[in-house]
Amino acid sequence: MAARRAGRARDESSRDLKVRAAWHYYVEDLTQEAISRTLAVSRPKVVRLLQSAREEGLVTIRVGGKGGERIGLERRLVERFGLAEAVVVPSSADAGAIAASVGEAAAVYAGQRMRDGMSLGVGWGTTLDHCARALGTPRFKRASVVSLLGGMTHSRGVNPSAVARRIADAFGAQCYQLTAPLVVDDPKLRDALWAEPGLSELRRRARRVDLALVSVGEVSEHATLFGEGLLPGTALGPLRNAGVVGDVLCHFLDADGREVDHPLRRRIVAVELDDLRAVDRIVVASGGQPKVAAILAALKAVRASALITDEAAARGLLSR
Repeated sequence: MAARRAGRARDESSRDLKVRAAWHYYVEDLTQEAISRTLAVSRPKVVRLLQSAREEGLVTIRVGGKGGERIGLERRLVERFGLAEAVVVPSSADAGAIAASVGEAAAVYAGQRMRDGMSLGVGWGTTLDHCARALGTPRFKRASVVSLLGGMTHSRGVNPSAVARRIADAFGAQCYQLTAPLVVDDPKLRDALWAEPGLSELRRRARRVDLALVSVGEVSEHATLFGEGLLPGTALGPLRNAGVVGDVLCHFLDADGREVDHPLRRRIVAVELDDLRAVDRIVVASGGQPKVAAILAALKAVRASALITDEAAARGLLSR
């Protein structure tokens, strides 16, 4: 089933690439050379994409129907939030389907942009779990993957260490794990763990990754932090009262993207937002209307270069 889903994701990606090329060429009047730079593909491939788009009927009076509408949303997101790129996938009434679609799009994105010698920092959550499962096998000799959060002693697949390991295996890459619990009882223990030479070195390595791929959690019982039992449901009320609308790497954010210094945060072992901001290219992959406030806060907090989301979340973000 995972293989079929990955195949569908690749087919959708191929079709979307043709639609994007056609949109840029016929609607925005970009040159083939400009399209080559925008899509990060060779100019001969742009020619092939445009030819396939015509042969498959994607170019008529309008470009690609709903595909064209999504590209319009992408362009508006780029302009509104100062992004380099945006990817919008179809929405669904099922939150699980949205996480799967966004995760598969993130897998395509990462697979297209990773190169030999690059390092990738990864977060966690259901969306990135789907991303890890959907990745193909573009094997590299010198790539590396760095987990940006501690691990869990018990999980159902969204363990940060497992997500990083699967992505590393897909790329044939070295994997650097943050070998500490994601949540500890005592903030002093967290500080002591970060003082360990191995974890200090991992934090330095996290600052130097070429690309970071993170997701966003909302403040609800459906968020991975609460759904996996890492934090009690009784913490939801106090977090909301403190102004928290979501989290990135378990850093609690208010609506303006500022980190909220809640006592719970001091018990979580994850690289700091300042470490994440040191990365040149940060990709936020998250979707669903309930996450709009959290995604908006994340975009403000980390100055993302790319956003991968769904139509409903895209429209929600643009309406703000």
